[in-house]
Amino acid sequence: MAAPVDLELKKAFTELQAKVIDTQQKVKLADIQIEQLNRTKKHAHLTDTEIMTLVDETNMYEGVGRMFILQSKEVIHNQLLEKQKIAEEKIKELEVTRPLLLLHSLPLFFPFLFL
Repeated sequence: MAAPVDLELKKAFTELQAKVIDTQQKVKLADIQIEQLNRTKKHAHLTDTEIMTLVDETNMYEGVGRMFILQSKEVIHNQLLEKQKIAEEKIKELEVTRPLLLLHSLPLFFPFLFL
């Protein structure tokens, strides 16, 4: 009789471990994505800062795949601002979901507290 209980307990513990590992991976992935988006946002900001020092009539080349397209300074400036805005929005989304992952995983880490 002890063997079936031990098997059930072992199975439950294995499932719990799998859930904990999955949650930890999701949290790490969110952290990595936040770091990457911060780098993208900073790169766009620095590029925009340098572009703004140029004369307004300056034409620039925008890299698109393997080719370059001639664009005005204003178009490039607007694209960089949009890139920064999108990165900021995604960072906010990830910063909201990350604590939720941790909160939902709390019963996984400390199941005896929720009995």
